[in-house]
Amino acid sequence: MAGGGFLLNGAGAPDYGGALTVPVVVTCLMAASGGLIFGYDIGISGGVSEMESFLKKFFPGLLKTTRHASKDVYCMYNDQALTAFTSSLYAFGMVGTLVASRVTRRVGRKAIMVVGGSMFLVGSLVNAAAANLAMLIVGRMLLGLGLGFSGQATPVYLAEMSPPRWRGGFISAFPLFISVGYLVANLINYGTSRIPEWGWRLSLGLAAVPAAIMVLGALLITDTPSSLVLRGMHDHARAALQRVRGKGVDIDAEFSDILAAVEHDRRNAEGAFRRILRREYRPYLVMAVAFPVFLNLTGVTVSAFFSPILFRTIGFGSDAALMGAIILGLMNIGGIIASGVAMDRYGRKLLFVIGGALMFTCQVAMASIAGTHLGHGSKMPKGYAVAVLVLTCVFSASFSWSWGALYWTIPGEIYPVEVRSAGQGTAVALNLGLNFVQAQCFLAMLCSLKYGVFLFYACWLVVMTAFAMALVPETKGVPLDSMGHVFARHWYWGRFVKA
Repeated sequence: MAGGGFLLNGAGAPDYGGALTVPVVVTCLMAASGGLIFGYDIGISGGVSEMESFLKKFFPGLLKTTRHASKDVYCMYNDQALTAFTSSLYAFGMVGTLVASRVTRRVGRKAIMVVGGSMFLVGSLVNAAAANLAMLIVGRMLLGLGLGFSGQATPVYLAEMSPPRWRGGFISAFPLFISVGYLVANLINYGTSRIPEWGWRLSLGLAAVPAAIMVLGALLITDTPSSLVLRGMHDHARAALQRVRGKGVDIDAEFSDILAAVEHDRRNAEGAFRRILRREYRPYLVMAVAFPVFLNLTGVTVSAFFSPILFRTIGFGSDAALMGAIILGLMNIGGIIASGVAMDRYGRKLLFVIGGALMFTCQVAMASIAGTHLGHGSKMPKGYAVAVLVLTCVFSASFSWSWGALYWTIPGEIYPVEVRSAGQGTAVALNLGLNFVQAQCFLAMLCSLKYGVFLFYACWLVVMTAFAMALVPETKGVPLDSMGHVFARHWYWGRFVKA
């Protein structure tokens, strides 16, 4: 990579240093607050789907079915209309991501985050006022578009603004805010479930709060230097970089490297989506596809969507099921915080190994308990139900420690600037598309495979952990515009990428 006379660190990549200034902390945290809308919706969807007042208004047939004790407990909530309430958001989130990734180069990361938050805000108000199922789905579509826009821009924004030395911790602030949003949503569900008739409206309507926080935060922060340079605003870009790195800090080397990377982008005039298909970008395309696929095959996505329903299935009452989801939220936050501290100190690969081993163990143990103590027409004995709750908590913390944090960190930091919007857009769009498939199919899978669904995900955990160890390079402390050095020196990717 061209640059402005910087030195190489131990990894063979440029080292700009990078001060941890107040402006960069504030800017990144305000951007990361976009994760609140992700987490809030995941938590609200599962909790609201289990409220009797909500089911009575929109899914009265399902409510009657769940009251029959003789029904197979694995199939109690298997209703495609109910799952469409959750999954429709992710289908439109995929559309929003693809649109955002094509326009972000022209309008900037900041503008995309503002638009995404605004659409989520409107969608939450439509959901709160829903009079019928059609209106409810329209609101979910708007929410999905908002998620797609914000999910595409926010991780890239964090990667481009944070100092290399602390980049992992800053990008992990996004999944941390997702976990916070999930916890807050479940706390709200726990309270609103006691409000007859309209409690679900309050749960859905309060999604406007994190959306408003995101819009306000995005309006107050500056755009990234890379994005400003891409649009020809060099003076603004230099000023933005100086502001976040600190007054008096020498930014010449870092700014020169940004200019060189953008100039390289302009010399390659073809579109980013066409460019990422070329041989020299093969590892980035593989990561853009593999990470969202493996994220969904951990099994955590469906656990987050449907945890209250899952806890009801294994024998918890309504209040206990919602409280179980709150505990999961706390475990997620703990895992994300631990990951944010560890990844910049010990590297990314260690987190993959520990997280993968613990998640595999939990899935196998849950399959064993469910296969032995959960059958047709019966619920699980209380002691074993508590054991499943404990295993689910350990699983959630392990996921947050590993794939939950690294899914946003690694794809957000590895792409060269010329394919950054395409790579991140592909990863987020594919993730939301797979969220749609899983949300729509999980309850049917649970009904069909029964406890075997846990073994299904356990097998994939072995595959994805091996993939991470063999094919994901260590990126700790490497500046964004020098990732090519890491891939060029990799035992496999070096045949595609040249430094």
